[in-house]
Amino acid sequence: MDLFSAHGVSKQYSNHKALDKVSINVPDRHIFGLLGPNGAGKTTLIRIINQIIAPDEGELTFMGRKLQPHDIALIGYLPEERGLYKKMTVGEQALYLAQLKGLSHQEAQKRLKYWFDKFEMRGWWNKKVEELSKGMQQKVQFLVTIIHEPKLLIFDEPFSGFDPINANILKEEILAQKEKGATVIFSTHNMSSVEELCDDIALIDRSKVVLSGAVRSIKKTFKTNTFGISFNDYDGAVQTILPTGFQVLSESRDADHRHAEIKLPAEATSNDLIKTMLPFVTIYAVNEKIPSMNDIFIQAVTQKTGQDVTQD
Repeated sequence: MDLFSAHGVSKQYSNHKALDKVSINVPDRHIFGLLGPNGAGKTTLIRIINQIIAPDEGELTFMGRKLQPHDIALIGYLPEERGLYKKMTVGEQALYLAQLKGLSHQEAQKRLKYWFDKFEMRGWWNKKVEELSKGMQQKVQFLVTIIHEPKLLIFDEPFSGFDPINANILKEEILAQKEKGATVIFSTHNMSSVEELCDDIALIDRSKVVLSGAVRSIKKTFKTNTFGISFNDYDGAVQTILPTGFQVLSESRDADHRHAEIKLPAEATSNDLIKTMLPFVTIYAVNEKIPSMNDIFIQAVTQKTGQDVTQD
């Protein structure tokens, strides 16, 4: 079941088409990655979901029905451009924002105490926001995004400005929110985060969806039947012992073994590779080379545009 769907959503800004009939399906209790180069249309779609702006055409559904204005209470949004009031104290601001989310003063204080303890922020309560580092400010904003336990969480570049330790804390918390029943959409340029967190993705480029689906299925689609193999040294070129259609892409040596990356013809399997090489070498390891999401991102956008793509 999908918690959220967008069907044929378009948005035009004067002479710029930000979204062109974009459709995505975000399954309930999944983590959904919204990917694409800068200017692709990701932020526009996020603003439409949050009802900050309206689409020119298309339909948005939430929890099986048309998205309604009051549904904003069930959404938590962490924008890329953070928006805390610099002169307010952290505690005063967190309490104010928690009550804006619909929590009573008493419940807001109770939940904030829990989160301030969990995130080791106890000493921040009476500090002004401007006294905090960028990473500390983002930690506060992350907290107030999830404080009201929304059904849908939307994070725009959530790990920007965080050191590796705090980025890992946030990743763990995003996974914990999913386990508690939340659905997560997050936009990021960090492909390693996509590998670690996402169940599904949509890749938007130049206002259109060019790739979407479950991460596991997408990786399977982009596989090239390429294997890395480690073996004892062989006196000769590896290509000479391989049948027609088997292509050596790279070779290397280390102190112990020789290594090769070999692309197999479509009908061949790793067993065929092993059978071919065993009469000549002792094999120590065989691993299928699965494309990374970064490789898939670049390949999908390059195929679409015919140009190299840079992730900003």
